[in-house]
Amino acid sequence: MSLESRLDMLAKGWRGVAVVAFIACLAGLPGLMAMPSLDRDESRFAQATAQMLETDDYVSINFQDQPRDKKPVGIHWLQAASVAMFSNVEDRDIWPYRLPSLLGAMLAAAACVWGARAFWSERTALLAGAMFAASFLLSTEAFIAKTDAMLAGCTTLAMAALARQYAAHRGLLTTGWRTKLLLWLAVALGILIKGPVILMVLLLALAALWAWDRQARWMKDIGWGWGLVLILAICGPWAVAISVATDGAFWGSAIGGDLAPKLVGGHERHGGIFGYHLLLSPFTLFPYGLLIPAALVLGWTQRREPGVRFALCWLVPTWLIFEILPTKLFHYSLPAHGALFWLMAASLQTALSGRLKLAGAIVAGLGAVVFTVLIGALMVMYGDAPDLVWAILTGALFLAAGVVGAVLLYRRSAVTAVLVAGALGLLAHAAFFGQLAPRLEPFWPAKRVVLALERTGLAPKVGRTPGPVEVAGYSEASLVFALGTRTGLGGPEDAVRALAEGRPAIVEKREQKEFLALMKASGVPIDPITRLKALNYSNGDEMDLTFYRGVPRRTDLARQPAAATPASRGAQAPRPTADDDAP
Repeated sequence: MSLESRLDMLAKGWRGVAVVAFIACLAGLPGLMAMPSLDRDESRFAQATAQMLETDDYVSINFQDQPRDKKPVGIHWLQAASVAMFSNVEDRDIWPYRLPSLLGAMLAAAACVWGARAFWSERTALLAGAMFAASFLLSTEAFIAKTDAMLAGCTTLAMAALARQYAAHRGLLTTGWRTKLLLWLAVALGILIKGPVILMVLLLALAALWAWDRQARWMKDIGWGWGLVLILAICGPWAVAISVATDGAFWGSAIGGDLAPKLVGGHERHGGIFGYHLLLSPFTLFPYGLLIPAALVLGWTQRREPGVRFALCWLVPTWLIFEILPTKLFHYSLPAHGALFWLMAASLQTALSGRLKLAGAIVAGLGAVVFTVLIGALMVMYGDAPDLVWAILTGALFLAAGVVGAVLLYRRSAVTAVLVAGALGLLAHAAFFGQLAPRLEPFWPAKRVVLALERTGLAPKVGRTPGPVEVAGYSEASLVFALGTRTGLGGPEDAVRALAEGRPAIVEKREQKEFLALMKASGVPIDPITRLKALNYSNGDEMDLTFYRGVPRRTDLARQPAAATPASRGAQAPRPTADDDAP
């Protein structure tokens, strides 16, 4: 049986949708299970969800005692449901918080297939969805517990439903009320996930289609009336509840403190030049950069075809908005990727010229080389000898995905190149996020802090010492998620107070001088237990953390021999242990 026949068999009916959803699941699963919680957004989202479960307050969104008035509540509800079904909030496992993102990626890939079938063959639709599922950006967002993968799923579903209605207007198929229902249901859920982004994509596409076709009668039939009712029914109750709970402060913070700054400048230092997303596309679309030139040429030469026209009206305005927007993050363009993969898959139906093949080979090779060099640099700076095997394997897989795909594209069938490059890309992604990245220990200080507390008997959950832990000089969200909501993130004064109360404290080197002076002045005995060196990758700072034991209660002191009390030791350098990270 030929390759084309096998693809046609897989693409038929529900199997095509199921196949690409399965690919998306395979792509995201290694990172979902293996990667520690990430700073900063993922851990902030997860911690806010954990507090909902702890307090049974599913309206307000808080990080410790501070309101987190940035995004709507949708992703938190999905995460809370996942944790309630598969885990316990006390366990502080990150993987159940990530499951909604994995489902969002699966939905995006499946919807990509469903929408593409309105204009192209089932085989082309299958290839579009499979490439989207295995692309580097979507498969990475699939294991991060925040909004972007689920937003991509809702947006792709909404645009696929709109595409089918556009195709019906062109006489290519027929649609019914279910398609309209899916459109507005996806829009409502997308708004509840990340506010107006999905509406922006939808309205820009409709405006572009109206301007290009010079008629919009078909748009009257997409169900605006009951679509608005559905949006209000799904989003309205929480909007009213959060307005009451915060006296309207949520909207002021979400719009004035989060959305507006992104429109006028590089919010939180996330700026970039015009063309930022285009320059990153060989990496965000990896390993399918080999089809970027062919997709762009097809978009121009076949712009009169209904499917190509719809894809361009979806892709171009949204992409331009994100290029113009002063604030830039690499995942912002994800809601438009479904359209780009439609064009890529459609280009496989054409005979690619030698120039297009060469250009695609160069783009794919560039992505592979950059990823391989990056892996080598990470290994040299942060890896240990046992990590070398995984670094070599991961780098080789990334290099093979780009180079083998490029060679096959230039010398053989483009479809074969896509399938082989995709399989190697999936393996490379799994090796990096499933094995190599979790082994680079300096990147994961929160995880190592928890292990050090448990190893030294300072972890409050063990029951041998009171909590919460006080931390001075290191205040990332992953640490709060790992240690619990009541974790202290104060300064040296708070660390001294914690030790006086019998609680453990962790002090970063930059705070040590003031901390030791306050300890001396307070007369509290100093009992350093161990040290840990790590990297705060969120700001690039090297950290040197010292762990201190709290002053035992008087009853405990009475039971101990005099020579063993902390007071008898006085201030001294941290005692090394078998697992001490100090040199």
